[in-house]
Amino acid sequence: MSKIVTSKIVLGWREWVALPGLGIASLRAKVDSGARSSALHVDAQWRFHERGGPWVGFRLSPGHGAGAIEAFAPVHDEREVTDSGGHCTRRVFIRTPLRLAGVEREIAINLSDRRGMLFPMLLGRTALAQVFTVDPARSFLHGRLPSGHAGVTTMKSYR
Repeated sequence: MSKIVTSKIVLGWREWVALPGLGIASLRAKVDSGARSSALHVDAQWRFHERGGPWVGFRLSPGHGAGAIEAFAPVHDEREVTDSGGHCTRRVFIRTPLRLAGVEREIAINLSDRRGMLFPMLLGRTALAQVFTVDPARSFLHGRLPSGHAGVTTMKSYR
């Protein structure tokens, strides 16, 4: 039996990411392989119906002098999420492209209040699967993201 070995891209425990589908060019994220799902801090969110389905609108402030961003997305899912403190809350999930380390892939992100956290985004293991691995002793291995798309490989996320 022949086995194809492909090397994974090494990430530090914190990295700069972009969410181009939401208009976010640069955002600090904590890479957490212990968390199943990814989470994005939002200052406010509201639900509405459009095109025959549920949508969510939300406002976030990515920081670093950037103003508030208002975005809208179809609701992908809604489910219970248990945080690191053991508290369970029902959260809205959306799907959007993530750009990191020269790779762009669509991931699911839940919208939550991460106001007390150091990082506005938590990147969980389902977003990392099959493409990335984490070196917990290192940080920001891929630097700040360029504003353009040069050198970006587009991939679909595996679920």
